[in-house]
Amino acid sequence: MHKVIFDTDPGVDDAMALLFLHQHPDIDLLGITTIFGNASIETTTRNALFLKNAWDIPAPVAKGVAETIDPARAHVDWPVMIHGHDGLGNIGVPDTVEGEPDARPAHRFIIDTVRAHPGEVTLVAVGRMTNLARALAEDPEIVSLVKAVVIMGGAFDVAGNITPAAEANIHGDPEAADIVMGAAWPVTVIGLDVTMKTVMTRPALAAIAAASGPRAKLLADISDFYIDFYAHIVADGMVVHDSCACVYVVAPELFTTRTGAIRVVCGGIADGQTIQKADGRSFPPSPWDELPSQTVCTDIDADAVMALITETLSRA
Repeated sequence: MHKVIFDTDPGVDDAMALLFLHQHPDIDLLGITTIFGNASIETTTRNALFLKNAWDIPAPVAKGVAETIDPARAHVDWPVMIHGHDGLGNIGVPDTVEGEPDARPAHRFIIDTVRAHPGEVTLVAVGRMTNLARALAEDPEIVSLVKAVVIMGGAFDVAGNITPAAEANIHGDPEAADIVMGAAWPVTVIGLDVTMKTVMTRPALAAIAAASGPRAKLLADISDFYIDFYAHIVADGMVVHDSCACVYVVAPELFTTRTGAIRVVCGGIADGQTIQKADGRSFPPSPWDELPSQTVCTDIDADAVMALITETLSRA
């Protein structure tokens, strides 16, 4: 069993990833920590509680921070054109839902849970890296206690999706991402290089819902708005960015990777760009020196990944 904390900003593709984690038999979901990004922290936390209730997820929800690690960064408007005004595809999520978040802030929940399960917890982070950076700042020793960190974010050999240089999760808090990727814990980054190759079609979601009941039906309803947004990119489907990170936890063999130190550009026209110095390459002294070698996914068996996602969601 893989013990997982899911750090997320639900978010439509986050919802699919959450259901995958809940349904996969090899995942023990220990907690859901929320972060701002696809919507405000109040909305993403409400959405996490809403999905927890709708899908009977026993894991607690812990509310994360509302701003970047550098408070001087300017606020960026929420992407309502992608995820809707309620963050979940405009399905009409109630303003208030049953249940309350854990009493601890997300970064403290992460620290306490990692310390309670040393060497066992994988952090799957699919939004801004701010909660993880705060956890590192408060308790640097957790780098030796975390089993793995799996990130959905970045663009290494392809263009970004928020600027030509940057992917949205990393662009949303580059300073936090640079801290997390430069820390001495094992990080794997699943970026646009591979996620853009994975598409869940509307008919495929409808088939899952028809065969699997109300949980999958809710997911299909949530996804409709997102699929409409993706019409200019893929035909009648959605790219399943966040689910790819979850698949990596249970099936890393479906990904091609390379290793090397990673830095994130903080400021300027390339703000949020992720750049890896591949192991084995020689350069003059640079800001990548003395940093840990981390893993970047460069290719994916998209058909096998989508088959696993479909199989797991169908368990609902």
